[in-house]
Amino acid sequence: MTYTTHSESETEALGAAFAKTLPAGAVAALYGELGCGKTAFVRGMARGMGIGCLVNSPTFTIVNEYLGGPGTIPLFHFDMYRLGGADELYDIGWEDYLGRGGVCAVEWSENVPGAFDGDEIAVRFEKTGDNDRTITIGREDHLC
Repeated sequence: MTYTTHSESETEALGAAFAKTLPAGAVAALYGELGCGKTAFVRGMARGMGIGCLVNSPTFTIVNEYLGGPGTIPLFHFDMYRLGGADELYDIGWEDYLGRGGVCAVEWSENVPGAFDGDEIAVRFEKTGDNDRTITIGREDHLC
C-alpha cells in the first residue's frame, strides 16, 4: 500500500496505525534517505504500541529498546546508518532481539540486506516535498 503524508504528525499517525497491525516478532525494514521520516514513523509506532517514552534515532547507540507497561510488546529500534553490513548487526545480537518477542524497526535497512529472511515488512520512504512523503508498506515481493 502507498500512502502520502503532508507533515511529521501525519507520518507519526501512519506509524501508529501500522504498529497496531503488527504481531509480536514482526520486523519492519525501513528504507529511505536522511530526513525522509523514518524516525517520525517509529515514534508513531511506539505510540501505536502503547509505549509512551521519548523516541529518538539510535544512530550512535545502534539500538534503543522501548518498553511499555505490563502486557505491552517491546519495540526495538535499530539504526543501521553506521554499520557496514549484516555481519556487524549479528555481532551486536540481532538474533537475540529477534527471539525476544518484540517488534523490530530497522532504519537504514539498505545497509544490512543480508539480515532479513523475507518475512520482514518493507517500509519505503520518499521525500516528495518540504513536508510531503510517499510511504510504501508491504512485503518486498509485493512492492511495485
